Amino acid sequence: MVNRVATLSVHTSPLDQPGTGDAGGMNVYIVETAKRLAERGVEVDIFTRATSRRLPSVVELAPGVLVRHVPAGPFEELDKGELPRQLCQFTSGLLRVEAAHDQGHYDLVHSHYWLSGQPGWVAAHRWGVPLVHSMHTLAKVKNANLAAGDAPEPVLRVSGEEQIVADAHQLIANTSDEARQLVDLYEAEDERVQTVAPGVNLDVFRPGDKERVREKLNLPRDAYVLLFVGRIQPLKAPDVLVRAAAELLETRPYLRSRLVVAIVGGPSGSGKERPEELQKLAARLGLTDIIRFEPPQPQPQLADWYRAADVTVVPSHNESFGLVAVEAQACGTPVVASAVGGLRTAVGHGVSGLLINGHDPRDYAAVLGRLADEPLLRARLGEGAVRHARVFGWDATAERLLRVYKSAVSDRVCAWAR
Repeated sequence: MVNRVATLSVHTSPLDQPGTGDAGGMNVYIVETAKRLAERGVEVDIFTRATSRRLPSVVELAPGVLVRHVPAGPFEELDKGELPRQLCQFTSGLLRVEAAHDQGHYDLVHSHYWLSGQPGWVAAHRWGVPLVHSMHTLAKVKNANLAAGDAPEPVLRVSGEEQIVADAHQLIANTSDEARQLVDLYEAEDERVQTVAPGVNLDVFRPGDKERVREKLNLPRDAYVLLFVGRIQPLKAPDVLVRAAAELLETRPYLRSRLVVAIVGGPSGSGKERPEELQKLAARLGLTDIIRFEPPQPQPQLADWYRAADVTVVPSHNESFGLVAVEAQACGTPVVASAVGGLRTAVGHGVSGLLINGHDPRDYAAVLGRLADEPLLRARLGEGAVRHARVFGWDATAERLLRVYKSAVSDRVCAWAR
């Protein structure tokens, strides 16, 4: 039986708004799976680093789901590069919470991202419970697909991930592609890698009235709207869309009166070092009049942006899954994405969108121009997008995750019995 799980998310809180800072798809994953596990009778305590003295020590996120803020280092946002020095203090705080309960309070530890894997291993070892770990992104993969101007992940992270792979009882991969990377690049044992695809909230992200939401968002009814959603940083490559828009207008100048490029998100990672760089690029390319920069949006408002768009563009250099692509498709909007990582799973090429090899803006402009010229193709891909997204519901993710938890606990009990 699995009654209570300690979920670790050291560097970003599930209470943070996805789309800026370090908050993104992982935050959504943790929140959505925790809620659905709680609905299935599994209590979830989510441990994250406290970034303010004003934060309460415990916040109820949903019935059966608690967020526990653990003091570790200064009460402020820290760059991820500074967090390894705070892991000992975080681990100490984590262990103190469990020590206040009867032995066996937690049945399992599920750590997310490599920074959580380190305290996760200590806690699991101390409590005698299995450690399940989700990488979400892999340093070796990221370093092999660096965007121009982006810094490589440090050796400390690579060695930390290797240690987690060696010590975790089960590793969760978002896609079969990530599972192969764990085996091939990190020498993980096949039987310890389980593929559990993330999901999408199909109650929130669903098709709607495009004309109504365009009026609500102050978008022209006849506009050709290209949408980027996510953190603004080199890894996500929003500059590719901006440059592609310039190329698109070179070949189809008549689109200028109709073209709108909406960028919804905030600076993150190395993008915080030059937070106005994308706006400056748009100005240099003479696109200021067609580009709208919008802050990160809560899910209901974000769904409106997806519905308002003609195409959602995901030009990332790497994605372990590609939650934005699935959310857009669930709203009936086709996706143009780079053919990397999990996007090859998230997007059905020729069915729900189109995948592009590489990051040449001219290639994106050619595809986006074709979709502008062929509304029937957009409509067909939009219909396929809804069907494709239906297989990614969060309920299916939670069910599969719970099976992994039960198997890990059962294996651990059997090992003790031997």
